[in-house]
Amino acid sequence: MKNFSDLTEKELLALAIALEEEDSRIYDEFAHGLADNYPDTAKLFRAMASEESGHRHRLLELFQARFGDHIPLIRRQDVKGFVERKPVWLTRPLGLDTVRRQAELMEAETKRFYTRAAERSQDTAIRQLLGDLAEEERRHEAKAERLEAKYVSPQVREQEHESERRLFLLQIVQPGLAGLMDGSVSTLAPLFAAAFATQSSHETFLVGLAASIGAGISMGFAEALSDNGSLTGRGSPWLRGLVCGAMTTLGGLGHALPYLIPHFWTATAVAIAVVAVELAVIAWIRNRYMDTPLLSAAFQVVVGGLLVFGTGILIGSA
Repeated sequence: MKNFSDLTEKELLALAIALEEEDSRIYDEFAHGLADNYPDTAKLFRAMASEESGHRHRLLELFQARFGDHIPLIRRQDVKGFVERKPVWLTRPLGLDTVRRQAELMEAETKRFYTRAAERSQDTAIRQLLGDLAEEERRHEAKAERLEAKYVSPQVREQEHESERRLFLLQIVQPGLAGLMDGSVSTLAPLFAAAFATQSSHETFLVGLAASIGAGISMGFAEALSDNGSLTGRGSPWLRGLVCGAMTTLGGLGHALPYLIPHFWTATAVAIAVVAVELAVIAWIRNRYMDTPLLSAAFQVVVGGLLVFGTGILIGSA
């Protein structure tokens, strides 16, 4: 992957063209998926798809004038800092609220991209076009409201969420939540393997402490190196890494701390109860912040957690 700050103006324009084409096609898929149940809202997304297609043609004309006909293949996944987009448009039937949340996120990210790209560009014409597109994205919420007033009946009109807040939650809060989930599950096996192998509270606690801190360090560095923040505005990568690492450590310590209790079997019973609570909390987090259906989240977390937990017990009892 390439850092956003390392892209040339030619690559910036090529990336912008790819982004507009992708967004236009996604909006068109939204329209197609909503046509049966929400025909008025489908018209709204067709209008948005047409607008994104217009942006793409303006970018194409400028690119051809400056750099010729060959456009480098640069996609969003080739550049650090973009938010991963869940393919909700492949799900049928499409949920109205889910689609609108996804659209808000797309607009917020595209606006930030154009703002950052315009700041970096030295070519006057490129800088002007990128700045104009950034301003259009800023006004897009008002445009969407006008389109909604035109196409969407009062019965299906819903209050728009704050897109920047959702982007902030996805980019800042999610690394911490991911760390918490990873620390809670990944440390189960070494902790309970040590517990059943030694049947010593003190030694089990030391293993759990080491596993938690080690996982925190690993996750912290992984998060810090994943994105330098030049595009997304997520802030210092080392601050994000610190948050992610701290939450990973906290997740592991949750079921390691009970082994401060001297009596081994009492400590183990408390630790198992803590694990059950942790798995329930993780399932709720996935449902609340990652749009995972509650039953699906519970199944994934509980089955995965039990497999890791059972692995630790089997190895420790061997």
